[in-house]
Amino acid sequence: MLRVGDTIPEFITTNQDGISVSSGELLGHWVVLYFYPKDNTPGCTIEACDFRDSYNTLKNLGCKLFGISKDSAKSHTNFMTRYKLPFDLLSDTSGDLCEQFGVLVEKSMFGKKYFGIQRATFLINPAGKIVYVWGKVKITHHTSDVLETLRKNLP
Repeated sequence: MLRVGDTIPEFITTNQDGISVSSGELLGHWVVLYFYPKDNTPGCTIEACDFRDSYNTLKNLGCKLFGISKDSAKSHTNFMTRYKLPFDLLSDTSGDLCEQFGVLVEKSMFGKKYFGIQRATFLINPAGKIVYVWGKVKITHHTSDVLETLRKNLP
């Protein structure tokens, strides 16, 4: 997993509308990138709705917010519409972006092993450097932790 002080990798992916989003577009802004396992699952829905409820505060602090999973653009669109999410969800159907950030990990369910996304959040400064990492995120109070950390790091 990427660490504090690392520069984010170069990437190009697409949002829920099929529009390209690149790492270069993030430069010049504070950014929260949160990786989550799957649209419309209980924990991921709680996390997305908590970010939705804090979105205006993040925006007013000059911070961009993106959720990332391996779900398709269509799945993201449905998820966003259902829960009125005001921020972009990025599709990483290949898992390349997840691998670059180090959040693709081996998991096990019912004795069957597979690779899936470990819930993680990265706070990135305007120069593209990671200033804080929440690995193995517990969704309770997560967005308030993100907001508090962002405020501490703002000039």
